[in-house]
Order: sequence, then structure tokens, then C-alpha cells
Amino acid sequence: MFSFTRKKPALLGVDISSTAIKLIELAKTNGGSASLFRVENYAVEPLPPNAVVEKKIAEVQAVGETIRKAVNRSGTKAKDAAVAVSGSAVITKVISMSSSLSDAEMETQIQLEADQYIPYPLEEVNIDFDVLGPSAGGGEMVDVLLAASRRENVDDRVAALEIAGLTPTVVDVEAYAMENACALLLRSHGENPEHNVAVADIGATTTTLHVLHDGRTVYTREQNFGGQQLIEDVQRRYGVPRAQALQQVIDGGLPDNYETEVLSPFNEALAQQISRALQFFYSASTFNRVDQVILAGGSAGIKGIDELVEERLGIPTGIANPFGHMALSPKIQAQMLNRDAPTLIIAVGLALRGFD
Repeated sequence: MFSFTRKKPALLGVDISSTAIKLIELAKTNGGSASLFRVENYAVEPLPPNAVVEKKIAEVQAVGETIRKAVNRSGTKAKDAAVAVSGSAVITKVISMSSSLSDAEMETQIQLEADQYIPYPLEEVNIDFDVLGPSAGGGEMVDVLLAASRRENVDDRVAALEIAGLTPTVVDVEAYAMENACALLLRSHGENPEHNVAVADIGATTTTLHVLHDGRTVYTREQNFGGQQLIEDVQRRYGVPRAQALQQVIDGGLPDNYETEVLSPFNEALAQQISRALQFFYSASTFNRVDQVILAGGSAGIKGIDELVEERLGIPTGIANPFGHMALSPKIQAQMLNRDAPTLIIAVGLALRGFD
């Protein structure tokens, strides 16, 4: 029997998307192997319409109350939480600094020089940095990743967590949370991390392509296409309200012509969007191929979508499941978790920050 323990309090990964709150709590054995994580608690709780618009929180109180519902539904007792802002809300820059500087000295120097890199007044932004390693040019310099986001993007997420009774401990960037989870994800898929792997995260209104090489993100692109378009097509075609359309897409019960006249065109459009994003990647980088495509997000649960994308792109394609090498707490329903797995990748990446 494994002993699942923690040296510090649990960190909840809380993903605030356009349509739902995804929350997860993980534990880990002392052995440190990725295969020895365990899912302790998780929940997916739908958000009220328009509470989050284009990845910006429009109704902080509503989002906070929904997070509270997710916490209660999950059964977790953890209070510390990690949350993320979207990549489009963050400015990043790699700069070189002397390796002899302490973290405090680097922070002071970055504050003094930040206006060179950030096109906003410094009092309006939150800034953080991370030392990546020695600079390619050698010498006594190190590469430092500078990240900045407008303060409102961070403050709204912090306020929502506090309304839910949680303590904001980490504010990450979605792309880095995705990268953090991909070590587990690639292991689950048996993929060589040195390969180029494209993860297409299909949200409600946005599809984000993350390309990883050697386990690190080398390209990110957002495109205005998502599962909401399928819901709207169902509403228009069958004259049903949004809530009913969403439920019928998930549970079935639509007319016989749904698959051929509504779902099939959506799937084709999705494959085209991913293909287009990959073409942008090839033209913007020195790479000319990817070895694997992994589909994440709500629309990744559409039956057969991976097979269609693989056929259209000619690239092996699978569905994201970061839990392939994880144990489950006895109270976790494996069937439900597997159904929700593609939507939980960002939340998993955030929860993993608790083991840094």
C-alpha cells in the first residue's frame, strides 16, 4: 500500500473558464514518481451565463459563489488555491541578468527597468520573474523570464477566490499551467517528451494551441473558435434555449439529422482550425512538423473527434487524460473523472504547483 502524504498544505487547482469552474486536489507519495499522484477531490461547476467573458471576469461575486459551490461539491477541506490568467492577458519577456544577483537584488533591478519592457504604467500591473538558467551566450549571465499582467486581471481572480473562502497562494499563466501538466499528460500517452507535441485546448469560445518541444512550450496561439459555436448551431437549427441545447449535446436526444447536419460540419471546422493554427506555428518557427496532437477542453469529449482530426491532419491524435498514471481516492467516480478529464488539464497543472 502506498502512503499518500504532504509536507505542506494541499493546493487546490482552480481553473476559471468561460463556462465553468474546474477544481482539483492532488496528493503525492514520498517516492516522487509522477505515477504516484492521487486524485483526492475534484468538481466541475457551471458558471452563470456571461459571468466570464473572453476570459475576463465580468461578475466577480457570481464567480466567487460558483467556486464556493465547487469547493462544497468536491468535499475538499483545503483552503490554499492556485489560479491562472490567460496567456493573452500576460506580457512575457526573457531578459539576461547577472548570475551573481540574489532574488531580492533581481527584483529590485527588474522594478527599476521594467518600464523598458511593459507598455503600461507600472502601478497598473503585477510583475513576477523566474530564473530559467544560464544564458546561451555563456559568461556570468542567466536568462530570466519576466511576466506582467494588468492588475485587474489578477485582482478579480484573487477576489473571487476570497469570496469562496479560499486563500490565493499562486497566480499562474494558463500556458505555464498547461506545460506543468504536460509531463504527466505525455507520460499517460506514452509520448517521447523530446518530440513536438501540439495540445489543442478547445474552450467555449477560444481554441488555444500549445506546442511543446522537449517538455517546454515553444509556441502558443489563441483562435476565436470553440464549443459555443456548436451550442449556438443547435439552438438555431432546433429552436431550443441555450441550457436545453447544451444538455442535449452532452446527453443526446437530438433529432436524427443532428450528427450529419450540425455535428459533422462543426467537427470539420474544428479540424480546420487546428490545421490553420499548426500552419501558423510552422511559419513562425524553425519546426516543420509535430509528432502528436492531443485534444483538451470540453469539445474533446465529442465522440470520434480525435479520429477525424487524425484523418484530416495525418498526425497521430489522442484525447487528453492526465489521470492515466494516477491513483484515485475511493470517493472519486472513475467514469465521471474520465469523462471530465480533457477539461481538467489546466486545473491539474495548477494543482501540481503545490509540489514545486
